[in-house]
Amino acid sequence: MLRVETRLFLREPGALFWVLAFPSLLLLGFGLVPTYRGIIGVFVPSTVLVALVTASLLALPSTLTSYRERGILRRLRTTPARPAHLLAVQLLIHGTAAVVGALLAVLIGRLVWGVALPDHPVAYGVALTLATLAALATGAVVTAVARTVKAAQAIGLAVFFPAMFAAGIYVPVQALPAAVRRAVELVPFGAAARALDAAAAGDLPSWTHLAVLALWTVVLVGVAARWFRWE
Repeated sequence: MLRVETRLFLREPGALFWVLAFPSLLLLGFGLVPTYRGIIGVFVPSTVLVALVTASLLALPSTLTSYRERGILRRLRTTPARPAHLLAVQLLIHGTAAVVGALLAVLIGRLVWGVALPDHPVAYGVALTLATLAALATGAVVTAVARTVKAAQAIGLAVFFPAMFAAGIYVPVQALPAAVRRAVELVPFGAAARALDAAAAGDLPSWTHLAVLALWTVVLVGVAARWFRWE
């Protein structure tokens, strides 16, 4: 199942563009803005999160709701393959693609704009892993509540733009007013942005930010499991 679903994913040019190419292209675009050139390193953690946002909120819900809408999940129940296996495979594929897209953005930042690699790679890896889990859990909730592909796309986009704000794409999180910054740090992508910022600068991420990511993952997985329907 993993091999077949991976082939299907690789045949989707839209998913490949948004998850793998779009974050790097966004970072290249930021670097072309003269006022951003000197602070381009600030946007690398944000563009890393864009890969997670597009994979979890746009690609994953569309794939699984299309399977549900076409009755694929229902038919799987009559075969040795279990729907839960398909769900696990999809989470693995989209999570892996999100991490690859994130690492490509870091590499592009280094090769094109000379942005230093994360000074604390272990902490960066931990923060990226927790952020990926929280992002996939968010996408699982969108999948659970959406009945059709169109509904999944609408809900995904409704969450997409606030998630981009929390990730610091419009304005870096550290540049927000203190009250707004504290509120943003309580949501998954805001906490992830701050944790990645700290690891990139060589510091250990705040335990508060890591705890926020872990707590959101547990809560959102519980919500998705409660509301998810196979047909």
